[in-house]
Amino acid sequence: MKICVIGTGYVGLVTGTCFAESGNDVICVDSVLKKIDLLNEGKIPFYEPGLEELVHRNVNEGRLRFSTNLDEAVKESLIIFISVGTPELDGGVPDLRAVFEVAGSIGRAINGYKIIIHKSTVPVGTAEKVRKIIAKETKTEFDIVSNPEFLKEGSALEDFMKPDRVVIGIDNVRVAEIMRALYAPFVRTDKPILIMDIKSAEMTKYVANAILAARISFMNEMANLCELVGADVDCIRKGIGSDSRIGHAFLFPGVGYGGSCFPKDMRALIHTGTEVGYELKIMKAVENVNNLQRQAFVDKIFQHFSGDVRNRKIALWGLAFKPRTDDMREAPSITVIDALLDKGANISAYDPEAMLQARTIFDKKIEFANSNYNALKNAEALVVVTEWNEFRQPNFDKIKDLMKTPVIFDGRNIYDPKTMREKGFVYYCMGRRTII
Repeated sequence: MKICVIGTGYVGLVTGTCFAESGNDVICVDSVLKKIDLLNEGKIPFYEPGLEELVHRNVNEGRLRFSTNLDEAVKESLIIFISVGTPELDGGVPDLRAVFEVAGSIGRAINGYKIIIHKSTVPVGTAEKVRKIIAKETKTEFDIVSNPEFLKEGSALEDFMKPDRVVIGIDNVRVAEIMRALYAPFVRTDKPILIMDIKSAEMTKYVANAILAARISFMNEMANLCELVGADVDCIRKGIGSDSRIGHAFLFPGVGYGGSCFPKDMRALIHTGTEVGYELKIMKAVENVNNLQRQAFVDKIFQHFSGDVRNRKIALWGLAFKPRTDDMREAPSITVIDALLDKGANISAYDPEAMLQARTIFDKKIEFANSNYNALKNAEALVVVTEWNEFRQPNFDKIKDLMKTPVIFDGRNIYDPKTMREKGFVYYCMGRRTII
């Protein structure tokens, strides 16, 4: 099939590349010439494992192209994906101006029947607004589809190529068969393609993220309670996760969720409720607990140093909001670093992929080490914020030798408290017995 993907951000580039990998002819469009030039030079604007190799292969084999010419791309294609950004405005309102601008451009470019698909995460009712915008520009027949993405940064290719499900919102039954054919190569293991109405599809992405965010905040609250009553949240996690009704996913306590999806989607869902006069009390609590969890972690550091971190060197491992990405949008590390800097601490930070992004945020306010061990030299504490695999089994003897004082604040519970005690560390974690 001939496909146009408008927007070469995270979702758009992964979507276009994966469709090209399954044999389709794909042209990815973006209005930013610099991004298109970089992609044509073989440079990927963000880190996602395996994506660069896949882009190169499909470009070399002629199935994947990049362009700034939206008009030409629309005319060449039957299927058009809208994957532009929907940044957040005040009050949790998604900014849909780029979506609507693209819709108008599509309407003016249409030269025959087209299927126009939403991949961007948008509030309920957006598809109908897009339909009206396009209809004002053309009398040519077209159909609108909602096809939300469920990509996890760090495993996006796997998520796209082997999805748990594909959600397709339609209002014209004939479109369903075309969409089934498009996604057939990715569901050969009998994973479901779920056909539903457009509004339900638009809501599905928000509700899915809300449930996952709620699990994280729930476990963080339980971890805080465990610390007060002397229980071990890791034992509890295993105990409840073994229940088939609950499962093990998203039960790890820590310093809270971040990234481009959960925080923004939670606020957007709360705003949707407000618009129709319904208060989402649970969702508000989930967001509040997440914000408080970051401060609770920072408070552990302040309490250890009796509130005085001025001029103390603190090493920090992990800047991205999660492993296997360079994304720092709403990353917990930002909250932690800002709080420590505000109290006069000196930060030496390291992340395997997010150093460039972090420099744009902190500039010269913190030191950027060239390795995780170099960050530790003469540090009075190590703060672990992101659970990269490289951090899970370090040389603890080397860590102890490099540090001024052997203190670890583990925001992701990746180390064993007994091992830390045996190796002579003062060890703080989340919801488990503090080892001092």
